[in-house]
Amino acid sequence: MAPQRFHEQFDQIQRSMPDVPLAMGPDDSAEFMYEKGVVLVRDGEEARIVEDTVRAHFTAAPDLDQEQVRRAGPSTNRTGITRIRVGDPGEGGRDADRAVAHALRSVREQEARAGHRMVARNHVVHIAVNACPGDEPVPAPLGEPPNPAAADTPHDPGTAVGVLVVDTGLTHDYRSCGLLAHTEGDAQVQECDEEGILQQYVGHGTFIAGLVAAVAPNTDITVRGTLNDAGAVLESEFGEKLFEAVDAGGWPDVLSLSAGTSNGRADGLLGVENFMRELRERRTLLVAAAGNNGSATPFWPAAYADLPGWEDSVLSVGALRSDGEFGACFTNHGPWVKVYAPGERLTGALTGFDTPVPYVYQHSTYDACRYGFSYGCTCRHPRHTGVLSDENASAKPDQVMFEGYAQWSGTSFATPVTAGMVAAHMTAHKETDPRAARRHLLAAHADFAEVRGAHVPALRPPTWRPVPVMRLTPGL
Repeated sequence: MAPQRFHEQFDQIQRSMPDVPLAMGPDDSAEFMYEKGVVLVRDGEEARIVEDTVRAHFTAAPDLDQEQVRRAGPSTNRTGITRIRVGDPGEGGRDADRAVAHALRSVREQEARAGHRMVARNHVVHIAVNACPGDEPVPAPLGEPPNPAAADTPHDPGTAVGVLVVDTGLTHDYRSCGLLAHTEGDAQVQECDEEGILQQYVGHGTFIAGLVAAVAPNTDITVRGTLNDAGAVLESEFGEKLFEAVDAGGWPDVLSLSAGTSNGRADGLLGVENFMRELRERRTLLVAAAGNNGSATPFWPAAYADLPGWEDSVLSVGALRSDGEFGACFTNHGPWVKVYAPGERLTGALTGFDTPVPYVYQHSTYDACRYGFSYGCTCRHPRHTGVLSDENASAKPDQVMFEGYAQWSGTSFATPVTAGMVAAHMTAHKETDPRAARRHLLAAHADFAEVRGAHVPALRPPTWRPVPVMRLTPGL
């Protein structure tokens, strides 16, 4: 992970959550973001044990303030977790939080006796965790058709597959895109700033809904604006928001989620534990993005696909590069990623088509792909964009106009492509069980691609067309 890009992403999310001081973790690297001064615990008896243990540890340490240790959330709630404050969130820098680190260490013996984790950081769950690939889309070339193109399956209200997209919401004029005729949901919060410039990640949910609808027209799609804070939400709130999303319209056939976080562990996220347990008992298939960190570290909740008991209920999705033959350089990878699908330079609807919308871009500082790949991936095509680092603050931004369609890259988009393929399989085979459809689809239609030297299952929609890979120029 490139520290400069992670710091830029950190600044962006911190601005979207001004009342929640954040830090980077673990203590010696920039792998994820989390709330300073707070830890998460299961509510009830475990919360009492953790609070007492942390307070005793802090009392015995002269440089730690045991007066800071207190409950900072409701004692019980549907998600089964609560927040405990362990330090002053205003103290220290962004690179570490001593109070949280000490609190985690203080409970290790209790966790060993209990045989399970009892405490965790309050991570930030996000749609573009480390700012790669491009944080914003680029306008599609004029006249370029959508990719994947819309399949010709008719929409039938009696058999349509229900797809829930948990994302940033829908742009105000999304219905002017005919592909989204059977889509509904939450409106995007504050699409543009005071100067009429499209805000970051606005259109992300609309773009994803369009990909699902293109691959599987016989779907009824609902988009929730769960991630409207620049694509981010705290882990402590995420589980409750997932419950709210399914409460609003019932458990769907397919839940498409293009967000998550690593946490340095192999046992999931404490904040979504209750939701994931309930998901396991339902018939819904969670299709989740594997993340864009170019890492083999598990990314949650996608990595639940590799945990015993969730194999059928979760499908983790990595991204193929534009030619569909290899993994895109940014995609996370490893045995916990169960399938790969096209995810680089896809073309779809970013907004509706009523009024062109301006967007500001900034020149990239990258001369080559930061993962060492020799092709011009989205790290430099056409520019790497996003929040400016100080050294770039004087660079002159470019303003471009979106007139409906855009190109975008990431596991964010491989995910709805896969969700759409599951839904299309359900329609084609009159299958009512999305988990059975997942098994049959992978068994019957998965081809192979190469990701970091490994042969992996890959799904390519019939209406998707490969795009030539752009090689770096000599010397770069």
